[in-house]
Amino acid sequence: MNEIISKLTRRFQSNDPFEIAAGLGIHIRFADLGPGTRGLYFKKLRRRFIVIHDQLDENWQRFVCAHELAHDRLHPGFSRFWLDEQSFFNVGKYERQANKFAVRLLTAGDALAKGDTIESLLQRNGIPEEMQKYYF
Repeated sequence: MNEIISKLTRRFQSNDPFEIAAGLGIHIRFADLGPGTRGLYFKKLRRRFIVIHDQLDENWQRFVCAHELAHDRLHPGFSRFWLDEQSFFNVGKYERQANKFAVRLLTAGDALAKGDTIESLLQRNGIPEEMQKYYF
């Protein structure tokens, strides 16, 4: 996972998931996905799409884009819906991997400084507080 992130950030000179997705030819769309779904990734006729819930704030939109980008890079061949924890679905292995990828991508190029906390590092990089557990 770290090697994939490193290659992506070197290739695109950025850790912005929107820039990376565009550079990879992934189409980004925003739509009302209703309660319980923040984003989804799918392929149709060789075209790849990330759809992000349009009611999310900017930080969540970035995180969801990074999360769905993880599915493209780590789980090729699968279409995934990101279901909120309030849903009846258990967050599985692929979702945990995608969350970890998103945190690592969004913090790429940044590190804990002396006296820094994980919370401040994540906040500085616009990562939602709920995703702190995926930093490790």
